[in-house]
Amino acid sequence: MQGVKKQQLPEKICPVCQRPFAWRRKWARDWAQVVYCSERCRRTRVASA
Repeated sequence: MQGVKKQQLPEKICPVCQRPFAWRRKWARDWAQVVYCSERCRRTRVASA
């Protein structure tokens, strides 16, 4: 079975660093709830709030 090309994966923009990040297999079940591109951005956002 062939995968999807990286250019065709869905993307979102991280609200902390303003960079685009693409879908990852580990996020397959919760892609709708994923907001931040990394744990570092998630922690930064919580600390500044």
